[in-house]
Amino acid sequence: MGDTGRSMASGPALTSGIELTSETEVTPVHIVSLGCARNDVDSEELAGRLEAGGFRLVDDAGTAAAVLVNTCGFIEQAKKDSVDALLTAADQKSDGVTQAVVAVGCMAERYGQELAESMPEADAVLGFDDYTDIADRLRRIMAGDRPAAHVPRDRRQLLPISPVARRGAQVAAPGHGAPGVRGDHQDLPAGMAPSSGPRAPIRRRLGSSPSAPLKIASGCDRRCSFCAIPAFRGAYLSRTPEEIVAEAEWLAEHGVRELFLVSENSSSYGKDLGDLRLMEQLLARLSDVSGVEWIRVSYLQPAEIRPSLLDAMLQTPKVVPYFDLSFQHASPGLLRRMRRFGDPESFLSLIERIRTSAPSAGIRSNVIMGFPGETDDDVQMLTDFLVEARLDVVGVFGYSDEEGTEGVGLDGHVDPDEIEARRAHVADLVGYLCEDRAAERIGERVQVLVEDTDDGVVGRAAHQAPEVEGNTQLVGGSAAVGELVWSTVTDSYGIDLLAAAD
Repeated sequence: MGDTGRSMASGPALTSGIELTSETEVTPVHIVSLGCARNDVDSEELAGRLEAGGFRLVDDAGTAAAVLVNTCGFIEQAKKDSVDALLTAADQKSDGVTQAVVAVGCMAERYGQELAESMPEADAVLGFDDYTDIADRLRRIMAGDRPAAHVPRDRRQLLPISPVARRGAQVAAPGHGAPGVRGDHQDLPAGMAPSSGPRAPIRRRLGSSPSAPLKIASGCDRRCSFCAIPAFRGAYLSRTPEEIVAEAEWLAEHGVRELFLVSENSSSYGKDLGDLRLMEQLLARLSDVSGVEWIRVSYLQPAEIRPSLLDAMLQTPKVVPYFDLSFQHASPGLLRRMRRFGDPESFLSLIERIRTSAPSAGIRSNVIMGFPGETDDDVQMLTDFLVEARLDVVGVFGYSDEEGTEGVGLDGHVDPDEIEARRAHVADLVGYLCEDRAAERIGERVQVLVEDTDDGVVGRAAHQAPEVEGNTQLVGGSAAVGELVWSTVTDSYGIDLLAAAD
């Protein structure tokens, strides 16, 4: 995703364990949120902490005395977008209004000093450990302090992940926190960032969308050879069901109809709490939250989809039939080099089990082209799989080396021009396939969550995730934002749908 520039000035705030300041300072600050929905939650928490510390969130970066850019450091394009956003914010200092530009987020955490040295336009580069007292840090930066950028470290080595090590953390700080919400997390070392593990909830919503991301865990314990995320996000840490449900109830009280459960790997939820089937229980508890109508689960590892989880996702009320399955490829040999598991037969079997129970289920995935060792036969195996799978949405990415990953040292690196040719070829193919899949929905009865009424009534059907998976435009009748409307699909345009309201 690109620069959203979303403001948190008008949304409600959830606070726990943090005293609101009595100071009169109302310095305007703007947050640019880049990257994934997990980063959006972090942006909301930064906004909540800043407001609690006396800052005022504004929509227009041009009116802000300080601009925080919540960067993404996942792939090369995301890094470029982050640098461009920092440069754009820095250019605004020439008008005399903007006084400070601060880099936070994944790219800042991952590169630290290196980013600070290469981006003198940024007044500070802060890591995750700076989030807990972000308001004080920003106030000092605006007073002229230029803190040293942090030294990046492998965060997987910093947190205990065994259930025994975490048992002492289930204690709420006296006098703080909503019922069932932890305050102090005693298993986290002193100064450890809340963004690298479960946090005390404090957030300000990004506007007033009827859909909101809800982070259920942080970090990742997998060792995929192409991915650097575990090193700078840390070990996998689940939030407790009590904390998640409390935040879900707060979101529902402020108009949220859809909960979008996000983490680096949602199928691992609960394993560090001693119960790998905790997700099944969590879904049931979230389904009981009054006001919530849709629950959507993101980022599932196909090899970790156990029968009980599949049943819970297909049978629990309010959980929409939507499956974000991280295939990454279909060639078993190449998947092993990626340190992943699977093959076309097992993937297609999983898809068949889903569609047997829910024929209209939405299924999306991502694939990587040009991973070291990929052959023409591997590409053919992937394209054959995609044709048979009939997925609703497929993200197609070209491989690039990521510092610190095993993939950098593998033999068989593919020429960059060939990688782009393969990426373009598969992207064209899935473009046709996904359009055909959308066309198959003509005549299907769908429920649509209305998100916009400015230029017609536009929303999303249950198989369409927020922002990147198409929308559904309703014809006939009227509806308000946040309303769920039954309708019948009458046409498709790419992956977008046109539907007649009942």
